[in-house]
Amino acid sequence: MSFADKAREKADEVAGKIKKAAGDAADDPGLEREGRDEEIKAKAKQAGEQLKDAADKARERMNDRH
Repeated sequence: MSFADKAREKADEVAGKIKKAAGDAADDPGLEREGRDEEIKAKAKQAGEQLKDAADKARERMNDRH
C-alpha cells in the first residue's frame, strides 16, 4: 500500500469520525450512522491492506530463503 493510499484511508476514517460526532452533536441519528459506517469501512480497508502487506513480506522472506 502506497503512502498516498494510506493517507487517503486515514483521511476517510477521520472524515467518518467527524461526521459521526456532528451527527451526535446535532442529534441526527442518520448522520451519526453514516459517519460510523464510513469510519468502519475505512478501518476495514486499512486492515485488509495491512494483511496484504504482511503476506507480501512473508512471501519475500520465503523467496529469500530459497
